[in-house]
Amino acid sequence: MKRYRLLILVLCAALVGSKVLLVYSGQQKKTSDEFRRQFIKNFERTSLNTTVGDAMMLRILVESMKAKRGVEVGSATGFGSVNMGVGFERTGGHLYTLEIDPRMVKETRDNLEKVGLEKTVTCIEGDALKTLPTLEGKYDFVFIDALKRDYLKYLKLIEPKLKPGAVIVADNVIRSAGAMKDFLDYIQESPDYDTVIIRASMEKNDGMSVSYKIR
Repeated sequence: MKRYRLLILVLCAALVGSKVLLVYSGQQKKTSDEFRRQFIKNFERTSLNTTVGDAMMLRILVESMKAKRGVEVGSATGFGSVNMGVGFERTGGHLYTLEIDPRMVKETRDNLEKVGLEKTVTCIEGDALKTLPTLEGKYDFVFIDALKRDYLKYLKLIEPKLKPGAVIVADNVIRSAGAMKDFLDYIQESPDYDTVIIRASMEKNDGMSVSYKIR
């Protein structure tokens, strides 16, 4: 009888061990560079997502400035969030991404979980004009890619929480320049910012503004 009990204990331990190994292997796969590269390469982007080149530019900015706390206004399905999330994971930081569409919130969260970034990126559901004021603390990186006519409103809501040296990136500033004229006038003329318009990708024949907060 003791022999059988010992055999059962050994078998149970082996089963538990195999499950732990499977979970560990799955987590390794989710967080491996190669798995993430393939996930990003095969990501089914929509017209609302950032381009591949723009997303990589965002990640490089996050990593090069060693950003610690970031905000993305407009998640869509999370292509930009995943790319920036890789950068924030490497810097030991955190990204908050805001999205008004419940369906896209779910897709973003699912995609972040698939690549093991759900602890690095938090997707907040709701109108950014209402959720931005609820964010606490200071931030050093912002990416704006939501309703174009509201860009200046988004900036004004997050501006008091920006550290000197923060970087603010805004998408679609060439093709949608008319809709965000007040934002572009402000960010380009304010003595508190240095701003440049760049094209990291020609996919949409558009560009981004990149601003450095001087003080």
